[in-house]
Amino acid sequence: MSDQQPIRILAERSAVPGVLRSLSRRQLLSMTAIAAGGLLLAACSDGGRPSPGAVARPTGGPLEDQLSIYSWADYDDPALLSAFTSASGPKIIVDSFGSNPELVAKLTAAKGTSGYDVVVPSSNYIPQMAANGLLMKLNKELLPNLAHMDTQFAVESDPDSEYAICKAWGTTGFVYDTTVINRELKTWGDFMDAAANEASGKTSVLDDPGELPGIYFWANGIQWETNDEEHLAAAEDYLVNTLAKHVSVFDSNPANGTIPQSTAVLIQAWNGSARQGIMASSTPEKWRWVLGAPNTEIFMDTWAVSATAPHPEASHAFINFMLKPESQLANVAYMGSHTGGAGIEELARAEGLPYLDMIFYTPEQVATMQPSTTTEGIARRVDIYNKMKAAASA
Repeated sequence: MSDQQPIRILAERSAVPGVLRSLSRRQLLSMTAIAAGGLLLAACSDGGRPSPGAVARPTGGPLEDQLSIYSWADYDDPALLSAFTSASGPKIIVDSFGSNPELVAKLTAAKGTSGYDVVVPSSNYIPQMAANGLLMKLNKELLPNLAHMDTQFAVESDPDSEYAICKAWGTTGFVYDTTVINRELKTWGDFMDAAANEASGKTSVLDDPGELPGIYFWANGIQWETNDEEHLAAAEDYLVNTLAKHVSVFDSNPANGTIPQSTAVLIQAWNGSARQGIMASSTPEKWRWVLGAPNTEIFMDTWAVSATAPHPEASHAFINFMLKPESQLANVAYMGSHTGGAGIEELARAEGLPYLDMIFYTPEQVATMQPSTTTEGIARRVDIYNKMKAAASA
C-alpha cells in the first residue's frame, strides 16, 4: 500500500472479534452514557493541564511488575500478552469497556485513581481526552518501534503521535449466504433489496444507532454524518417502516454465533468480526464479504497511556512490544484489522493469512469510506434506532 495517499481516519472503532458483550463498541444506547462522557470531559477541563494524580513521564527506568490495560473486549492475541510477560516481567491485567463514553467517564470519575495504564480510545476522542488531562504525553524515545508504523496511518488530530498511535483501523460492509441468495450483491442498495426479498426474516444488522441510518445514507449517496432533518426523516421512514420487518436480529458481533451458526443469511458487519465469523464457520465457502458501496465507514482505534498510569515504564515497554512487526502480524491474524504498520500487508501475504481482502483495501476503496468525527445528532439517531427495534419486535 506504499502508493496510497494519506487517509484520514477519525471514526470510532467498533469491529471487535471475540466474545459477545452486552454493550457493543459503538452501541450508544443510553443517552445518559453519552452525556456522561461529554459532560465529564467538559467538567474536568482545566486548560489541558494533567489531572492532580498525573505521574511523571517515564524515562526508561526499570519496569514495574504489573500492567493494567483498559481496552475493547478480546482485542489482542492472548499469546502476545503472555509473550510480553515472559520476556519483560510485568503481569498483565485486562479490563474491557463497551464504548468511548464509558472509557472517558471511568477515567474522569476516578480522578486519577482508576489504576489503568494502557488505554485504547478511538481516534476521534484523542483531542478531547488530551486537552482534559486524561492522557499522558508519550515519551517517544522509549518507543523505537514507532519507526515500523506507516506515517499515512497516523492519527489525523495527533499526526506526531504525541498522545496516540494507531492500533487498528477498519470498515463496515456485509456478508451473505450464497446458498440462499444466488445473485451477486455489490452495494448497500443490493443489501436493502435482498433484505426485503430472499433474506426477509433472516437479516442481521448492527446493534448500533450510528450504523443503522448509514445503510440508507450510504445507499443514497448521503453523507453519513448528516444532521439534515429531511435526510434523517427519510432514513427513519425506511428503517422503521420498511427494513425493520425483515430484520431477525440486531447483532454487533456476528462472529460469536450469527455467522458460524447461520442464524441469518444477510448480515451487516464490521470487517474484523465478519472475517472471524467466516473463519469460524464449518462452511466458510458459502459466505461472501461485500465492502459497503458506494460509500461506507472508516474507523481507527489507538494505543495511548492514561495520564495517571501507575506503571508508565511498563506501559511504554508494552506499546513498543506491540509495535514490533511480528507482534503486529500476530494481531492482524487474530483480530482481522489493519494495524497501520509499514509493510504489514506484505508480511500478511507472505505468511499466507486467509481472507486478506477483508483486511487490506485499495486507495480506491478507502476513498469511499467516511469517518465519524462527531457525536452531534446522536440523540436523533438513537431515537430512530429505538423506533426501528420496536418495529422489528412488533
